[in-house]
Amino acid sequence: MPDLLAATRDVVELAAKNAADAETNRRLDPEVVRGVVAAGFARHFVPTRFGGRASTFTGLVEPVAVLGEACVSTAWCASLTAALGRMTAYLPVEGQAEVWSDGPDALVVGALMPLGRAEPTEGGWRLSGSWPFVSIVEYSDWALVCAMTPGADRPQPWFFAVPRDTYRIADTWHTMGMRGTGSNTLILDDVFVPSERGCSRESIATGDAVAAEAICHTVPMRAVNGLAFAVPVLGAARGAAAAWTPWVAEKLGGGSNAISALDRGAYEQTLARAHGEIDAAQLLLERVARVADAGGVTPLAVTRGSRDCALAAETLVAATDRLFTTAGTRAQTENNPLQRFWRDAHAAASHIGLQFGTAASAYAGRLLAGR
Repeated sequence: MPDLLAATRDVVELAAKNAADAETNRRLDPEVVRGVVAAGFARHFVPTRFGGRASTFTGLVEPVAVLGEACVSTAWCASLTAALGRMTAYLPVEGQAEVWSDGPDALVVGALMPLGRAEPTEGGWRLSGSWPFVSIVEYSDWALVCAMTPGADRPQPWFFAVPRDTYRIADTWHTMGMRGTGSNTLILDDVFVPSERGCSRESIATGDAVAAEAICHTVPMRAVNGLAFAVPVLGAARGAAAAWTPWVAEKLGGGSNAISALDRGAYEQTLARAHGEIDAAQLLLERVARVADAGGVTPLAVTRGSRDCALAAETLVAATDRLFTTAGTRAQTENNPLQRFWRDAHAAASHIGLQFGTAASAYAGRLLAGR
């Protein structure tokens, strides 16, 4: 099987061709989803004992970004598909075996907020709840959802894996951006979940995986959680730059549309600053991935990872804004991809996992405490 980046390049043209339809239909085309899975995103972090690659965070950055240059919704779904595969590896081994019984390419979707309730019963749990914003849920094989469970002192959040035939989907995804992600609502009504298909959110947060066989299964969640959401924004900004640059090159080319030296300087500065911001943000995200891949992530590095992902997302949105606002009215037409990249960048960067204020407080607290 080719490496993920090489395989992704085969999906890029398909994703780009279907990007406009994905917006209209509010979901990805089935052929695009098949391409994402075939490229290896679903199996990227799956343990090798189940046929996966148990691979690196660094190896995921460029493939997701390249997809984002074509279609940010596709990149988002591919990124989360990989991330949910990693989280599933925190289930007891028996539960993992159920999820990947048909192979490592099971498409697992996720609901990270503890919006459900789980009541203990003999052999497991009775699970109910409603989780909005579950990306690519229509094409899922399994879902990993978070619910509150009774605890000795207070309720505790746990994750539970449930197969597709146990949940229903409500069509609720009507948005300004990221329309193609099909992030609809998942609903469970009193479903039995055996104990081997549950794990505490604390185990994922701390990187305490059962029978971990690779570094990727030992990294604390907060050290890398932002990567899954920020790298698609990198793709959006790169896509915006790719759409904007030929237009300004033609504008600066002279002829009947020749512009003044003052205007030329302004466009050149916009180009240089936006590309510089994109490069800087990419370097931040690549460092987060490298630190995670090295293992042994310190508490300070955990908070720095969150900080860097949030800061990168802010920087990428600023670059995309700069390009969009200087492109004039033509950028606002429906057939101009620049406006789609602009909307998608804003929508993706609004995710709770990319809020700089929260990340900054955690980082500053660690840094000032000297640990």
